[in-house]
Amino acid sequence: MFPSKAKAQLEQTLNVVGTFFNCHASNVALVPCFSVGLNLLLEGLDQKEKVLLVSNDYPSLNMPFESRGFTIEYLALTAHLEAQIYDAIKTKGITVLAISLVQWLNGVKIDLSFLDQLKQDFPNLMILADGTQFLGTQNYDFENSGIDVMGSSAYKWLLSGYGNGLLLVKEGIKSRFSMRAKGYGSSRNAIGEEQYRSFCKHLEPGHLDALAMGSLEFSLNFLETVGMDAITSKLQELAIHAKAGLTELDLLEDAVVQRQTHSTIFNIKGSQRVYDHLKQNEVVSSQRGDGIRLSFHFYNTIEEINTLLKILKKVV
Repeated sequence: MFPSKAKAQLEQTLNVVGTFFNCHASNVALVPCFSVGLNLLLEGLDQKEKVLLVSNDYPSLNMPFESRGFTIEYLALTAHLEAQIYDAIKTKGITVLAISLVQWLNGVKIDLSFLDQLKQDFPNLMILADGTQFLGTQNYDFENSGIDVMGSSAYKWLLSGYGNGLLLVKEGIKSRFSMRAKGYGSSRNAIGEEQYRSFCKHLEPGHLDALAMGSLEFSLNFLETVGMDAITSKLQELAIHAKAGLTELDLLEDAVVQRQTHSTIFNIKGSQRVYDHLKQNEVVSSQRGDGIRLSFHFYNTIEEINTLLKILKKVV
């Protein structure tokens, strides 16, 4: 894309992202991926903050905190995750909760209304969320949520491929950061005029790929056309059906079975033999942790899940 058109494309993508997630465009940062955005952001966070993480959460969420010397408390992922979080924040002096809204290993999905209540009960708590496995699965209103920073790569449920992602930042949380990243490459940064360099522009210090960001804009418009309510309804149907079938086959861990609701990501018990059997039957899956991860999006069907269950019955 010609440089003369790139600036307009990036501005257009910013506005589309802001509208889609109800976040003012000035509080949106376009980033190549979640990992880059979070690392840039944490360069400005005081190491005196005490951070709460979930053990075995997505490495690109946990590792940036771990590599910077923050005092960290960890929680094991159980069926009672929300109660554990509340107790830790109440008793351990936690100032930052950093968590994936949907766990990448097994698909456990945190209750968003719980995070809203958590923010009300502990208004000084910073809630930083990885939405990579969440955004694109339901309507999400950032401005009216309890989350202070939402980050996401867009290759997953947002269907945008690699090279694009986003960070959404609440106005009231910016004072907790002393931003350090600077650069001339971002066409909207003003060299030598610090007063014009907004918070989110520190997260865009270099050139952005306008074509990749254009893919993000295209995907958000596509999802809007399909309808997020319709997508959410379909995903809930798939999740309920898949969970019932996989539970019957005794393939899910207790932390998943015991929870009321779940995402469309499941990690099933399975050896290399099971993984190879799925692959031979043209089932796309990923080996994650001690199991095999299966994921469904709105273009999947109940019939496909039934076929998957029949395939699994032959090997488990």
